[in-house]
Amino acid sequence: MKLAFTTLGCPNWNMDTIISKAVEYDYDGVDFRGYLGEMEIYTLPEFSSEIETTKRKFNEADLEIPCFSSSIRLFTTSNNELEGYKEELRQYGRLCQEFNTPYIRVFGGGIGDTGRAEAVQIVKNNLDQLLPIAEQYEVTLILETHDDWTKCENVLDVLNQTNSKYLQVLWDVHHPYRTKGEEPEKTWDKLGERIQYTHWKDSYLKEATARGYQLCLMGEGDIPLKRIFDLLAEQGYKGYYTLEWEKVWCPEIEEPEIAIPQYVQYMKQLENEEK
Repeated sequence: MKLAFTTLGCPNWNMDTIISKAVEYDYDGVDFRGYLGEMEIYTLPEFSSEIETTKRKFNEADLEIPCFSSSIRLFTTSNNELEGYKEELRQYGRLCQEFNTPYIRVFGGGIGDTGRAEAVQIVKNNLDQLLPIAEQYEVTLILETHDDWTKCENVLDVLNQTNSKYLQVLWDVHHPYRTKGEEPEKTWDKLGERIQYTHWKDSYLKEATARGYQLCLMGEGDIPLKRIFDLLAEQGYKGYYTLEWEKVWCPEIEEPEIAIPQYVQYMKQLENEEK
């Protein structure tokens, strides 16, 4: 079992802290979603002029960067926005080559009042421009079960628009169950052959919140995490199990010094129970 955490969960940690804590807590990798307040990390010295130093630090720590989590959204009707996403993809593609990273996370995006069939066609047209860039850098785009593309049927609609092996799925095991009432077995049945990566989080219902749920430490909510873990084990899943602790968006949740090591303890407990 390979474990990673996204930097969304530790917005105030510098590079040395990220690496030292990952090693201390027994992680295998770090998934970059922002760094010290900057989401477009490729603009920073650590990933441009000082990239060799960053590579050396990760190599010496025996840590991987399994994914760069981008802000790219497949649904957009703006040519300017699409051009921006294409450039973002090129920048992350460059980083993937530097760090031997196989995946770039992308969103489907919100479709607003656009009909579903029309939205799928728009996504197809945009993928026709984005996928050749992914192929050029030999990096796989992984579409997250998120926003208006959370339900497995909607994700499958996108996958069916192309035969490219460079488009696969990131299963955020929380979102389909919590926001759509989708059972994990259904998600796997529809998307399992294309699921290459997973995000993990827990929550419980809380109507007073804007989202209608409250994020919490692993095992303190009611997401069927053990069921999902056992399902992945039974199906032979070999990808990363990545903690997405949304500290950037939800500052009220526990500090990374608590949540990030607790995730390792919880997941290793699940692994031991499965054995």
